[in-house]
Amino acid sequence: MDNKHEILALLRGVADGSVTPEDALLQFKQSPFEDLGYAKVDFHRSVRQGASEVIYGASKTPEQIAGIAAAMGARGCRNILITRMSEEAARQVSGAVPLDYHKEARFGVAFPGERESLGKIVVATGGTSDLPVAEEAALTAETLGNHVVRLYDVGVAGLHRLLSHLDDLMSARCVVAVAGMEGALASVIGGLVDCPVIAVPTSVGYGASFGGLAALLSMLNSCASGCSVVNIDNGFGAGYLAGMINQMEGLEEHHENPVS
Repeated sequence: MDNKHEILALLRGVADGSVTPEDALLQFKQSPFEDLGYAKVDFHRSVRQGASEVIYGASKTPEQIAGIAAAMGARGCRNILITRMSEEAARQVSGAVPLDYHKEARFGVAFPGERESLGKIVVATGGTSDLPVAEEAALTAETLGNHVVRLYDVGVAGLHRLLSHLDDLMSARCVVAVAGMEGALASVIGGLVDCPVIAVPTSVGYGASFGGLAALLSMLNSCASGCSVVNIDNGFGAGYLAGMINQMEGLEEHHENPVS
């Protein structure tokens, strides 16, 4: 019982008589986590939060990443997100479990499978240098079943580039604005759209940007309503939150063809 859909199916089986209460009880008794020694893998995360546990790859050995992913895969988890994973770690992990790896974002998906493409999230960047963080956000959202439109290199140094995409911006359910330097992009977008804007400051910039602190403070002080801020370079957090907003109650629109 690793997700709420399986639990509902089991309960309906008990209700219609196709599953005995004893069999249902046995399935519920399965441990909600597995202790691997170096990690306690949470199999019921998707029941509580709607998505499986995400593996943070930095500071973990390839063996640990593969072990966690394998344990989740054995319990039926699919599209397991692995963030901040080096190319060398990905090479080793891919020898142990099925893995799609995206080098620029340092992002992996273990046991990739079919997924939905719901609603519409726009991920916009101030410049090309922000792409690694933006791709982490976009891939996170896509893997969690959201439709993502990418608008890259549309920063305030050439505002006409952003304004040429007003249709995409104004039809989005959520916008992720990724920018370094002075971080003005989030405020500009926040003044154009009627949906939530998630601002992601990046560590891109010269000396006085202080590794993204200048962009962070600028975004925190935005005068645009509906603009919230995540941590510096936290593309994953922005993509995850955007997906939650995009799939809030009432969303019925989705693409006809699932993405595999």
